[in-house]
Amino acid sequence: MKKKLLAVLLAATMVVSLAACGGGSDSSSSDGAATEDTSSSDDASSSDDAATDDAASTDDAAATDDSAAAGDDAAASSDDPWADVDTSEHVKIVYMTTGDAPSGDKLANYEAVMEQLNAILTEKVNAELETNFISWTDYLSNYNLTLARMDGTVDLVGTASDWLDAWPNAKNGAFLELSEDMLKTYAPKTWASVPAENWEMCKYNGEIYLMPEDNYAQWTNHGYIYRLDWAKEAGLADGVHSWEDMTTYWKYVKEAYPDITPWDSDGTHYAQMVSGWINSKTTYVPIDGINAGAMWGGTKEDLYTVYSPYVTETDSLVEYAKMMKEWDEIGVWKTDVLNNTASTNRDDFKIGKTAADQHHTQTWTGLCSPAQTSNKIFQDDPDAEVGFFYFGEESKNVVALSITHGAMAISAGSANPERALMVYDLLRNDPDCYKLFNYGIEGVSWELNDEGLRQAPEGYTDEKAGMVTNFWWGRNDDLEIRSAEINWDAVDKLYAEYDGIKIEYPYGQFVPEVDDIQAKIQNINEIHTNYMKQISFGKYSGTAEEIVAEYQQKLKDAGIDDVTAALQAQFDALYK
Repeated sequence: MKKKLLAVLLAATMVVSLAACGGGSDSSSSDGAATEDTSSSDDASSSDDAATDDAASTDDAAATDDSAAAGDDAAASSDDPWADVDTSEHVKIVYMTTGDAPSGDKLANYEAVMEQLNAILTEKVNAELETNFISWTDYLSNYNLTLARMDGTVDLVGTASDWLDAWPNAKNGAFLELSEDMLKTYAPKTWASVPAENWEMCKYNGEIYLMPEDNYAQWTNHGYIYRLDWAKEAGLADGVHSWEDMTTYWKYVKEAYPDITPWDSDGTHYAQMVSGWINSKTTYVPIDGINAGAMWGGTKEDLYTVYSPYVTETDSLVEYAKMMKEWDEIGVWKTDVLNNTASTNRDDFKIGKTAADQHHTQTWTGLCSPAQTSNKIFQDDPDAEVGFFYFGEESKNVVALSITHGAMAISAGSANPERALMVYDLLRNDPDCYKLFNYGIEGVSWELNDEGLRQAPEGYTDEKAGMVTNFWWGRNDDLEIRSAEINWDAVDKLYAEYDGIKIEYPYGQFVPEVDDIQAKIQNINEIHTNYMKQISFGKYSGTAEEIVAEYQQKLKDAGIDDVTAALQAQFDALYK
């Protein structure tokens, strides 16, 4: 079983979704900068026999001592919901997350935080927590390999349906099946706080495998972050609100600020750019987790008829190719953009050396905030403003983040799944544990100002007191403390705009079965990558019409219509 699982998960690492942002911010809190931030490659992607008989029998025995009706309420409201659980043996729970481990002074701070946290965990559930950081370098492969070992060295697993292979891992036996009784008994506050319809979104083959991060407001839809003050200088009084406005902005920046590279892209943004164009010019709603380009989906008007706009939207793609050629000729990026591995665009944007960045809303929330001291542009120019042109703005096409974009699972190899659930319940719902794990020690890593906002104490430096837990799998707005560094007026305004037009992600229960079409998907993904690098940065030869026709013919030859038909059959079985 382990050898089979290892082989399957190795194959699964080849399917990477763009909904996540690999490469990371050191912050696990919601300061508004990217929650899974990256300065280069931005985004990455996708058992029945998981539960052992012993675990199942233990769960049933613990959950059925009292009547179901009385037990639910008592467990959720009791001062000690685990009073009847045997916690006499002290255990270590290992939490696996993506991101680079802290080092130097930051490691010392992390260890001090964990000492305080583990004192609380020991008192409440007689357990201690240790973190297994999966470095961003080749993270998806290493993540899946660690899971596949099933050797009991991992208990809590941070996962995601759109960028960390949650469903393939559930399907292949890496995650433990979580019965309702088990959740009610060992994670009572989490169970009570998640609505029934959200638990439904966490099921594979009718069984729960994930605990969703469903009470945390975040937006990871992409767009262009730009200098709003410069856009106004360019005659765009209300800022940038279309791709055509971006062209106007680029031209002005190049003329008015000739020493500035408008956007020092590292050449990895090609897929986000074309998908952003499609989202802006159509009502396309992509399905997460099939391939890196999110190349199949429905439309807002017809969600459950599968198509690929990359073969149907020919005229629009030709228009896109022409515009990207124009941007290349303007000099938006460096001539060697496809080999520009040394780019520091985001850092340069903060000090006024570039005019734009391409990333998601959460990243913009940090870059638009003058109180963040790293944003030197606001210190150097009191009139500086940072705007955000979000993909989908023109067509009012915004899809809310899936609640399983961040979720917690229990490893099927865990020796202590019940205690792991208890620890997670505390990390997610206990105020003291939550603040320690997300923000660090009060007075060292953070403090409250007179307005009740979280700020850095005097003398704070991120190098010494920054907190690194990368807890992107259970953040809770009921316990969040807003950061004093964020421009909440701007952020709340944009979030309200999103809320007014968004649709909920409609495909949360769809777990694509791709074994029979995986080879075709991989070929299609390779074609998409090779051609979109050329098209998105205007580096193609010949006309826009010719390169798009060549690209689409390659997709058809690779079997894109067969994949569409196979996905449609699966949609019909689930939704119709």
